[in-house]
Amino acid sequence: MKDDRDVEQTFELSDFISELRRLADTLEANGVFEIEIDGETIQVSGDTIFSIEHEREDGREELEFQLSWGEAEDEDSEEDDADDEASDEDDE
Repeated sequence: MKDDRDVEQTFELSDFISELRRLADTLEANGVFEIEIDGETIQVSGDTIFSIEHEREDGREELEFQLSWGEAEDEDSEEDDADDEASDEDDE
């Protein structure tokens, strides 16, 4: 198992567009997307969950296109489902 990390990399607009285009083209071709972030090569796996997140706080807005995969995501989803079921039972 790899060490936890939380890294953000900033891109110039043209580089950002290039990476988004490369991501879209790779996903559309059912390929494996790879990107290097802060010295580590990341591979996006086939069981990826795609989401878009919008945050607003103190006058600042953030839009995140997120790709999530791996065991922890599945465990969280199962826990959320269990919490939802427990909440539904409490409502009855």
